[in-house]
Amino acid sequence: MTTKKAIIIGISGASASGKSLLANTIVNELSSCHVAVISEDSYYKDHSNIPFEERVKINYDHPNSLDHELLIEHLKLLQQGKSANIPVYNHAEHVREKETRTIGQHSIIVIEGILLFVDQDLRDLMDIRIFMDTALDICLIRRLKRDMKERGRSLDAVIKQYEDTVRPMYMQFIEPSKRYADIIVPRGGGNRIAIDMIKAKMRELLSGHFKVEDK
Repeated sequence: MTTKKAIIIGISGASASGKSLLANTIVNELSSCHVAVISEDSYYKDHSNIPFEERVKINYDHPNSLDHELLIEHLKLLQQGKSANIPVYNHAEHVREKETRTIGQHSIIVIEGILLFVDQDLRDLMDIRIFMDTALDICLIRRLKRDMKERGRSLDAVIKQYEDTVRPMYMQFIEPSKRYADIIVPRGGGNRIAIDMIKAKMRELLSGHFKVEDK
């Protein structure tokens, strides 16, 4: 039987609900080389074989848009203390980059994404599941700012995508997956009480269960 060497923490919730902020805040404040963050977005399927005009029409909020099989394969490797080559996804062009990001030998893997809890095989790999329960109007405002500033989208394009796929897919897939969460965090990734509680649990895991050396 394979000895499990890493714990996996999943953070899910609506687009722009504060998942990345929570994950990165926790890891940065722990100041530990033993914790790594992976974004589910890295596992969007590559569509470089079709024109850009067709790529923008794809429903990126549906589970079928993601290569969860590859994500599961990588998480199993990381769980066993091995390394994995994580894809790098270009949101502006809707393609995977040629280079990858290698991570491994971490005691805790934090994976964040909108559809993590929809896939049972993926859920079953997680030791702790956290759901960001942020109001949808706040998520929309954050998404508008992010996509226009960081991904080169127009206001009309962001609103159209939100109306056509983001909100409907949230109601169909993401919101119902909240029932699989162990912890529900309100008010986004800046919730200090939630951050401190999760950090305390991670410190406990780092210092006790895994018996790792300090950085």
